[in-house]
Amino acid sequence: MTQLTTDARGVYVIAVTPFHPDGRIDMESCDTMVDFYLNAGATGLTVLGMMGEAPKLTVEESRDVVARILARVDGRVPVVVGVSAPGFAQISTLTRMVMDMGAAAVMIAPPSALRTDDQIVTYYRQVAELIGDVPFVLQDFPLVTSVQMSVSVIARIVNELPTCVCLKHEDWPGLEKISALRRDGVLNRRISILCGNGGVFLPEEMVRGADGAMTGFAYPEMMTGVVRLFDEGRIDAARDLFDAYLPLARFEQQPGLGLAIRKYVLAKRGVIAHDALRKPGAALSAQTRQEVDVLMTRLDKRLKELN
Repeated sequence: MTQLTTDARGVYVIAVTPFHPDGRIDMESCDTMVDFYLNAGATGLTVLGMMGEAPKLTVEESRDVVARILARVDGRVPVVVGVSAPGFAQISTLTRMVMDMGAAAVMIAPPSALRTDDQIVTYYRQVAELIGDVPFVLQDFPLVTSVQMSVSVIARIVNELPTCVCLKHEDWPGLEKISALRRDGVLNRRISILCGNGGVFLPEEMVRGADGAMTGFAYPEMMTGVVRLFDEGRIDAARDLFDAYLPLARFEQQPGLGLAIRKYVLAKRGVIAHDALRKPGAALSAQTRQEVDVLMTRLDKRLKELN
């Protein structure tokens, strides 16, 4: 498997982890999910991210899920694996394991105990030393980690650590951060910036200088379509496509319910067999499911109008 580089562009879909209703991992659905994401035009996949319920998996289960997905991908696209953990021992073990299996890079978020700029930079220096020449994605997701990474801190990490090849930008609001990082002289090299938050700011992020998305949405074809149209210079068409999906993307972005909504839609689309979350996890009410059904129906109508 080719390693991830600073040229990474497109859509690296954050994969869900499919479960049976009794909590067992649904490996067959891992296969159909990979096929679906690739058919939707995904440039790469990211597994064991925060929306992949990674903290609910044992190390052995993490290994098995990554192995199954890598086998199904079969080298067609790069696969990034989240290895964030409270301690370095687990990060080191997971990194060696997934890279030996053929992962393209690892993604690492800062632990919530970090507060000062120097603490954050020191942490990533130690991470880079720990994992050696393995390329890593710097995950900036303060709404979940509670760690605020300023432009200057990100610049210090990127400029000092050549194995940091990509920023997963998930600050909110964060458009100004993208612009600041793209200004001449801020970074000593251009790295990939892939954005999160369910793609709800994707057109604006692309205008600001992002290279695409590294996030999940139950309709990844929206994200791959938007990036493709931007690359073709068809900005208005990209915005029109985005606008069609926006009501559902907005609804999926609800804190605490987003993953349950995403899995419900993926199950309805036949991508995974069940919409189960491993406990603890939110369950959708009958009314919420009905609201999602309405949004999906309206989306189908809007797409027919666009075509």
